[in-house]
Amino acid sequence: MTAVAEITGLRVETGGRAIVDGVDLRVLPGTITALVGASGSGKTTTGLALLGEFPAGALVRGDVRVPEGLVGYVPQHPGTVLNPARRVGALLGDIARLRVRSLPRSARRAAARERVARALALAQLPEGRELLRRFPHQLSGGQQQRVVLAQALLLGAGVIVADEPTTGQDPLTKRGIVEQLAGVAAEGIAVVLLSHDLDVVRALADEVLVMRDGRVVESGPPERLALAPRHPWTRELFTAVPAPAEHVPGGRGAEVLRVRDLTARHGRAVVLRAGALALCAGDVLAVVGRSGSGKTTLARCLAGLHRDHEGAVLLDGEPLPRSVRGRDRTRLAAVQYVFQDARAAFDEHRPVVEQVARTAVRLRGAAPAGARAEALETLRGLGLAEEVVGRRPARLSGGELQRAALARALLARPRVLVCDEVTSGLDTVTRRALLDLLAGVRRERPELCLVLVTHDPDVAATATHVAVLDGGEIVEQGPVHEVLSAPRHAFARALTAPGPRALGAGVGASGAARTGA
Repeated sequence: MTAVAEITGLRVETGGRAIVDGVDLRVLPGTITALVGASGSGKTTTGLALLGEFPAGALVRGDVRVPEGLVGYVPQHPGTVLNPARRVGALLGDIARLRVRSLPRSARRAAARERVARALALAQLPEGRELLRRFPHQLSGGQQQRVVLAQALLLGAGVIVADEPTTGQDPLTKRGIVEQLAGVAAEGIAVVLLSHDLDVVRALADEVLVMRDGRVVESGPPERLALAPRHPWTRELFTAVPAPAEHVPGGRGAEVLRVRDLTARHGRAVVLRAGALALCAGDVLAVVGRSGSGKTTLARCLAGLHRDHEGAVLLDGEPLPRSVRGRDRTRLAAVQYVFQDARAAFDEHRPVVEQVARTAVRLRGAAPAGARAEALETLRGLGLAEEVVGRRPARLSGGELQRAALARALLARPRVLVCDEVTSGLDTVTRRALLDLLAGVRRERPELCLVLVTHDPDVAATATHVAVLDGGEIVEQGPVHEVLSAPRHAFARALTAPGPRALGAGVGASGAARTGA
């Protein structure tokens, strides 16, 4: 079968260092090829090479060939590539009209509409007047992702590069993405999947390339790599599973934080109602729910980042000011927040280690030299070398910046640590290491409360308690072993149901299997 895209001997150097070294990749029509590995392993650089895009000033060797058609790209944050000033219908309509210019003028409008409808259906985003009239910022992240995919399909892309399409998605949405990408491949379009989500890779991929330090260390079908890996890194990557939280005998510790009659708004719309929620010393609370259920709003209220709310958040029985601007240094340090989009949380002009150390200086009054030493030690514990964190944020991968953001929060020595999807962009090994580090922090500081906003059932299972949100309401909460073993609410049941892996039969075996042939 003729390849629709091929990479041979690719080497990409920046700053005298090879970030991709000797990579070969052959992409066949109607197949899904997955690139997996740790953050910084070279997955995204390899994927973007198919589009002819490389880091500024990079030295590139090797061949990249795309004989027929275009290569479409669906980025991890799709909103960044959509024109914010144009409605969805206009964005898609412009592309469709370009594709029908050879038709008679009288037939163009109907043909363009038909192409848009087909692209939206294939992207599993059914056509509707309301959606087509919206601007990109009025869409959810999942809807934005599907609009970008529809754009690529309208352009006639023969290859789609999907960069972490399931990051930060709940289990139900992940299943939809699996079906969506399988449907694209069934149309004869090749998909190159860059992902940390091994359940999705197992469900979808025909071929998997395992990358480490810019090289492909092993390749093969996902079933073989999972059952009989040949390289130690592959074995570690496919077997790393977060450990359950340690349950402390003798009941919970003293109460640290309490939410009471909390009602939060975005403008006039009520987006969250939380009647009662308590955190005790040593608790690990997983806050789970679908996108838009109010998880992040709840987390931001705890940290003083969303001040448009009524009710109270109490620390040691004393009300916290609604806004961070009203909190003194001690209270700021007490409740720390780690953002999902770590890149946006760093100053692009200053080295990362300086920004991490600054937390200890500002919130604890530490001396600069001591703060830097403590920052480097914490960063090393998260797998970040001094050479890496001495760079500016743009030169770190998303996963590296996520770990740096966690280190920065830990340097405040908080009472409550709120982590908003901090594992969503990490490979299984790094995710396990990060959760192990948090477990170590909890052992050293048993008074610490940890709040994990997450879509990941494995991460939720590491908690001691779970709060399930749906439609802005806490619909179920309690000890993790009770909620996840005998859930009452529909979303809690979906959280414990088989994930994308269960869809693997007939999905990732071949294009013929996908179409049911």
